Parts: sequence; C-alpha cells; structure tokens
Amino acid sequence: MKFLDQAKVYVESGQGGPGSISFRREKFIEHGGPDGGNGGKGGDVWAECVDGLNTLIDYRYQQHFRAARGGHGSGRQRSGANSDDVILKVPKGTQIFAEDNETLLADLTELGQRVLLCKGGDGGFGNEHYKSATNRAPRRNSPGWPGEEKWIWLRLKLIADAGLVGLPNAGKSTFLSRVSRAKPKIADYPFTTLKPQLGVVKANDREFVLADLPGLIEGAAEGAGLGHRFLGHVERCAVILHLLDGTSEDPVRDWKLVRKELKAYGGGLDKKLEIIGLNKIDAIPADELKEKIAKLKRSAKRPVLALSGVTGEGVDVVSTQLFAIIAEARAAEKAAAGIEVGEVESGDE
Repeated sequence: MKFLDQAKVYVESGQGGPGSISFRREKFIEHGGPDGGNGGKGGDVWAECVDGLNTLIDYRYQQHFRAARGGHGSGRQRSGANSDDVILKVPKGTQIFAEDNETLLADLTELGQRVLLCKGGDGGFGNEHYKSATNRAPRRNSPGWPGEEKWIWLRLKLIADAGLVGLPNAGKSTFLSRVSRAKPKIADYPFTTLKPQLGVVKANDREFVLADLPGLIEGAAEGAGLGHRFLGHVERCAVILHLLDGTSEDPVRDWKLVRKELKAYGGGLDKKLEIIGLNKIDAIPADELKEKIAKLKRSAKRPVLALSGVTGEGVDVVSTQLFAIIAEARAAEKAAAGIEVGEVESGDE
C-alpha cells in the first residue's frame, strides 16, 4: 500500500426533499382535506477516525463525496425518507483543514471520534402543515432546504511517541529494525527511506511507538531532497532521537545542519526534547570515537549516547532513555487532564 499523508477532497451534503401537495379523496370521508407530507432530510457528511488505517491513499482515487437528497413527501401525510449519511473514514492523527489549508477544522486523535463536515438540508413542508382554521385547503408546499458544500484538506500526522531524525544514511532504518519488528528498506545509498516507517519498541516491559522519517539534507526548507515533506509527523512526538553517522568526518557539522532544518520547519520541533545518538561506533577506532563524542558534547551541551544499530551495542540504553522521557510526558498529559498517574483510563486494558 502506498503512503499518502495529504489529500484535498470535495464534500457536499444532501438537499432536503420537497413537501407534497395532496388532498384526501376517500369514500365515506366527507370534506377530505390537505394531507401532503413533509420531505425527508438530506444526508450529512461526517469524518470518522477508525482503526486499521495508516494512510490517506483512499482519497487519491476518489475526491468527491456527495450525500443523497431527502425523499419527496407524498399523500396520506407520508413523509419522505431521510437520506443516509456519508462517512469519510480516516486514520488516527488526521487533521482536517479548510480550503485555505491553514484553518484547522478538526483534529481526530482518538478512535471513534466523529466530526460533522456538512449538515444535510431539512425537508420541506407539505400542504398539510399549512392548514389552519382560516385556510382549510392550502395549495402550498415548500422545497427542501439546501445542503452545504466545501473543499477540505485531509492531513495525516502519525501518532508516534518518538521520532527518528538525521541525515541520510545515519542508520535510522537499521536502528528501527533492531529495536522493533518493523522491516524498513535498508541500503548503502541515500534516501533509502522514502516514507515514514513506524515500529513498536519494547522497553522495561512497556511499549512505545517510534517513527523513522526520511533523511534531511541541507536546504530541505527550500525543498532540497525530500524537503520537509514528512516532518509534520514529528510534531506529536514527545522526544526526538537525533542519530548521527559516527563515520562522518564532522558529526558536529551534521548535528548543526539538521538542527537548522528543524528550526526552519517551525512547529516547535527545535524546542522538543532531543536525545543525540552517535551511530556506527563499530566502525570507529576507540580514540576517534572518544574525540567525536567530546566535541559533540561541547557543541550540543547535552549528553551523547554511543551505539551501533548493526551490533546492538548501546541500543538498549537509548531505548530506555527514550521510554523514560515518554513516560514522563504521558504522566504530565494525564496530570493536565486531571487523571491520576496509575489510574486506568476508559478503553485501556
């Protein structure tokens, strides 16, 4: 399945059905009278967050969604049928924007969340509705109310606890395959990863979701390489794991380059908690490794973890630190929501 994280679609709710003009003509019932029924309601258009989806690829091949109009009213005070709703099923983490692609209409982050995009028109009144003591035989009905229509943007931001960033060939995919059961493509050329990959990492008998993003290069803010195409998926992460290639001539320069691109993207990515990992230590002499770690510490003013995604050395330490930060962030979120730490939330096992 191809990965698609942005789509523009047109949605239109149904128009209400018109009311009916009808008069009773039945044997043994004198005078008769108006009995035209009301029209039915037009269908609504909803967006719903469902399980089992991780891409918006369905909206690449169908961009127009229209609900049916309501049924016509008829005689004997029979109302028209209400039309069925149209439901756009989207994956968890989907944001819905107006046509300007800037105005946020909804953010679907929980399974089962629904949002009304376009309300269907109400049905029109039949002539039975208009009868009164002074108007015993009205020949009047009303058409159904019109529906709504709009263009919207669907933008997917994957729900991950931690995000992997770095230059191409920093070993991000190798690290992901080492700590999870994910099977990303791994090769010795740049931009092997062309779309985000998710993996579930186990640490201390608990789990968290790690997202591997395509590599950044200098000038990504201006569209170089894959640009900032997928950086939006890191916005929801509690922590960033910044992997650096230990075999690079200047890891400090590499670190500064990626930090510059994160800042240029915005969204607060440059202010997120960051763990720096110097990868591929199995291919570096001990004295050179020590020197590079020292330089990185001085420049970044934070600890640097040494690891090797190939041999697994230092990987458990990195995973444990990631989970510690994620657990702290989860606890802070629960506290902000008024949920005591350790309390079982509704729907959790």
